[in-house]
Amino acid sequence: MKEQIRRISNKLTKTRVLAGSQELRKHIPATRKMNQSVLHEMLQKYKMVYIKPCCGSLGQGVIRVDKTAGNSLKSKNGGEHTRGEKLSYRYQAGTQIHTFSDYDTAYRAIHRETQGKSYLVQKGIRLLTYKGRPFDIRVMVQRNLKGQWEATGVAGRVAHPRKVVTNGSQGGTIFPVEVLLNAYTSINKRKALIAKMKKIGVKSARQLSTTFPGLQEIGVDIALDRRLKPWILEVNTAPDPCPFTKLEDSRMINRIVRYGKAYGRNYNLKCMKSKQGVV
Repeated sequence: MKEQIRRISNKLTKTRVLAGSQELRKHIPATRKMNQSVLHEMLQKYKMVYIKPCCGSLGQGVIRVDKTAGNSLKSKNGGEHTRGEKLSYRYQAGTQIHTFSDYDTAYRAIHRETQGKSYLVQKGIRLLTYKGRPFDIRVMVQRNLKGQWEATGVAGRVAHPRKVVTNGSQGGTIFPVEVLLNAYTSINKRKALIAKMKKIGVKSARQLSTTFPGLQEIGVDIALDRRLKPWILEVNTAPDPCPFTKLEDSRMINRIVRYGKAYGRNYNLKCMKSKQGVV
């Protein structure tokens, strides 16, 4: 029973609890339960979204959906003429990309792809890139030996060249965060940004534990947009420590394992799918 309390699988539930914090809310992309009208509305508003299984993990089932348009003719009242406008809808699942000329056809294909499972739609954050590949940051947060929440590790996850997800289990490559941020920040700003992401991770843990007091650890996936604003993409309540085994600096994984053992978690550290980044 205790293990069930520790793990919360529903992403919408976690998002709603996190959004109860005014401070965290500004770091949460718009997220709603998916249906045909909601997906259409969010594509109209954001042009790019991600749809995710409400109860999935390891990046499985994540689909990127884009709405693109050619040049449109503006009317005098600010409206748009549809004649001559080339709208298209595109989605990518795994390495496969599918393009459609109208929304209804696209949605039917997406619905088949999701196999009737419960999905959510999340505003798409255009991730920073490393050598042309998008990346995000995993922040590991655990109860330390005093029972207090502590950010115990940060690792950068670079997407597989032909995929939209960064998960190591999906062929992602793990780098030190400093390496990935080097092109975007100075040393001092980089330190401040990493500290800010750790702070968001700890606040996320505290907020979730107000509703789920049995939590002992979380993994917070954070995206940085072009302005270096952190966005909480997802929170995993049974986080995989594998990214931290791929870093040359072993202090983080050693601390993660030590804290995990203290509250009864033993990790599988045979991590075969993710790759270690070469700097």
